[in-house]
Amino acid sequence: MTNSLHRSDVVVVGFGMVGHRFAEELAERRPDLDITIINRETEDYAYDRVQLSSYVGSWNREDLYLDQLPDNVTVTPGRVVSIKPDVQEIVLEDGAVYAYGELVLATGSRPFVPRLPGNDLDQVHVYRTLDDMDGIREAIEQAKEQHGDVTAVVVGGGLLGLEAAGATQAMGAKTHVVEMAPRLMPLQVDDAGGEMLSQAIRAMGVDIHVGAVTRAIESSSSKAGAVMLDMGDEGELETDLVIFSAGVRPRDSLGPDAGLELGGRGGFLTDRQCRTSIDHISAIGECAAVDGKTYGLVAPGYTMAEITAARLAGEPVDDFEDPDMSTKLKLMGVDVASFGDAFSELEGRKELHIQDPVSGVYKKLILDSEGKRLLGGILVGEASSYSLLRPMVGSELPGDPVSLIAPESGAGSSAIGASDLPDSTQICSCNNVSKGQIRDAIGQGCHSVETIMGATRAGTSCGSCIPMLKGILEGEGIEQSKAVCEHFPQSRAELFEIAQSTGITDFDEFIARFGEGRGCEVCKPTFSNIVASMHTEQHVLEGRNAGLQDTNDRMLGNMQKNGTYSVIPRQPAGNVTAEQLVEIGRIAEDFDLYLKVTGAQRIAMFGARAEDLPEIWRRLIAVGMESGQAYGKSLRAVKSCVGTDWCRYGQQDSVAMAVRLELRYRGLRSPHKIKMGVSGCARECAEARGKDVGVIATETGWNLYVGGNGGATPRQAELLAKDLDDETLLRYIDRYLSFYIRTADRLQRTAAWQAEIEGGLDHVRDVVVDDSLGIVDDLEQFMKHHVTNYSDEWKDVLEDPEKLKRFVSFVNAPDTPDPTVQFEEHPQGGRKVPLMTPVVGAR
Repeated sequence: MTNSLHRSDVVVVGFGMVGHRFAEELAERRPDLDITIINRETEDYAYDRVQLSSYVGSWNREDLYLDQLPDNVTVTPGRVVSIKPDVQEIVLEDGAVYAYGELVLATGSRPFVPRLPGNDLDQVHVYRTLDDMDGIREAIEQAKEQHGDVTAVVVGGGLLGLEAAGATQAMGAKTHVVEMAPRLMPLQVDDAGGEMLSQAIRAMGVDIHVGAVTRAIESSSSKAGAVMLDMGDEGELETDLVIFSAGVRPRDSLGPDAGLELGGRGGFLTDRQCRTSIDHISAIGECAAVDGKTYGLVAPGYTMAEITAARLAGEPVDDFEDPDMSTKLKLMGVDVASFGDAFSELEGRKELHIQDPVSGVYKKLILDSEGKRLLGGILVGEASSYSLLRPMVGSELPGDPVSLIAPESGAGSSAIGASDLPDSTQICSCNNVSKGQIRDAIGQGCHSVETIMGATRAGTSCGSCIPMLKGILEGEGIEQSKAVCEHFPQSRAELFEIAQSTGITDFDEFIARFGEGRGCEVCKPTFSNIVASMHTEQHVLEGRNAGLQDTNDRMLGNMQKNGTYSVIPRQPAGNVTAEQLVEIGRIAEDFDLYLKVTGAQRIAMFGARAEDLPEIWRRLIAVGMESGQAYGKSLRAVKSCVGTDWCRYGQQDSVAMAVRLELRYRGLRSPHKIKMGVSGCARECAEARGKDVGVIATETGWNLYVGGNGGATPRQAELLAKDLDDETLLRYIDRYLSFYIRTADRLQRTAAWQAEIEGGLDHVRDVVVDDSLGIVDDLEQFMKHHVTNYSDEWKDVLEDPEKLKRFVSFVNAPDTPDPTVQFEEHPQGGRKVPLMTPVVGAR
């Protein structure tokens, strides 16, 4: 035991999503404050509990980690056992004492486990944390080893219950859901919607028991390690494990001894500025009872975090307002949404229903007595209209309400859009972003969905509002025109289809038929990029198209700010021989180049003059190296960990797979650069989740992630498919890249393409995995053509005297440096670089 005393300006108890958001907000506002977080979980990082079910399959905790916090935030493991408000201290279980200036309670909630016989048996679990998930997984694996087939019962048919059911089924257990209410999701859907949802989930192999009250759990006498669940009138159910996911309760046990007032149904009682009954103590998130009411969604918690951070930073801030409790989610593949007052009992209300038992779709709108004002609604089976409907709650509808939920072929299906909503409308409920704030961001130059997301946080949590962002852009007159430029009214995807169907590779002929004018610096490189994507057999510097390329592609090198070029040879998975390493050093010495190891496991040489590029590449090719295409909109690199070659944790040969991917997709021209990563286990040393295509090894194969990138707006890649063998993995990547190359906009990374494409990742999966469009053979053929016809661009240049002429700066280029350029020592040493400021008096 220790009695050490620590002091901190602000102490946060709890390191969940809300505690993390609070620390992030306060640290940004007041970087001078020392902020300490006490974290009782075994995990060292805050993680996205909303995405808990995505942990199944990857079993990689890092996939769910939230952003790192600033340096003035310290996270300390421990459990707080008491609060001493009179001296402004808290005491930890190990005896450590923390003195605080302000204390923020973000303790969250605990799973509700009914008081019934047998709820303490080893076979009983809860569904709340990553540790809980690991415990459920271990129990299922043990049961499989003992007797093969595994049965799991989830007690609770609400949001978390169905999420838990989906997780156990994905782990290979025959799953039952037991719900005491007469329907599933009783707080979100009505009887008709609940029945439609039950039918859809039963069709997936999950047994549903509604109106069933769990009375007791006892050890089974017929099956080792199993238990019997007494469900009253429904009888008994034998199962290997029971998972309680029947709601949560505020974690408020620290309150009574400290003298903190609690709400009538639990939680630390606060006002609408999140202040508790004791000075210098605030409460936020699921543990807070704001004016006596607790909230179980993350969005209200984020709002409390932001209010408290602003208040403690000394900034004026509005009071907490009753939040929008609308929800939209996909449960076991079934869309379910509820918004507004879905169970309104307003006298004279009108209800509009669409029920299609064949397709499994149920939609319901509740309107006021005049049928003009939207009060709420329920969507089951198809919820694409949610993003438009939810912001309209409480407002008078600007058009025919039938058009809002009718099938797309219905008359007037596009009559109402984002432009019809007032500025006060909340577009992103997760991060409390209004339409007015989005319009302000647009006015400040955010003219794409991606930049709006970065500036406002809208769409960065659940993502359901992303379609609305595009609608608002269009409503502001920034229609996100698909036209490549003023010379072509078509989008890049349309130009790709035209070029493919006509076979035209000459720009003049192409623009004469399908565009107007003579072209520009936008459409010319776009067309040449399309041709390069389709015709790998044709060199990028071949014929008239060579002059259409941008500077980097014309010189097969990345121009630096001083007019010189970089040289980055390909090193698949970071592999390099001793001979190659020695030659790189000699080249750098002979041509006075600056060497750097890049973040993509490559050795880069900077400072090469255009006329030196051919000789540099001749020497690199002589030792077996080739162009890395670091200058093009193409595959840059495939990063890899050491995998089973050296690492004791490696589950698959990540190095071999990374080499295989790099050699397969090298030289592949695309709308933007492509980066890949391959990690040999869930520790993710290759950072594959931050790449356009990420591959992570599992015990049985590979998990494939797509649509990630770093940069100013980092995006984690999303799981496309899991446990793939080598050949299936390659097929899916072939299809994904081919589909992206054909349909993405000019200079659009995979992350932005995936976010903006209609249907998002679900649509991409439908096309790539399930062949919903019937085009996978064509996509695979497209990639096969590329692989078959690839050749090293620099090797081809060295063998062609005409192409070599491009690399002479001018005919009478002098051997001596320009006297108007002054040189200085590079800060890293080893060479001199030209200053960007001309010598005084130079002409």
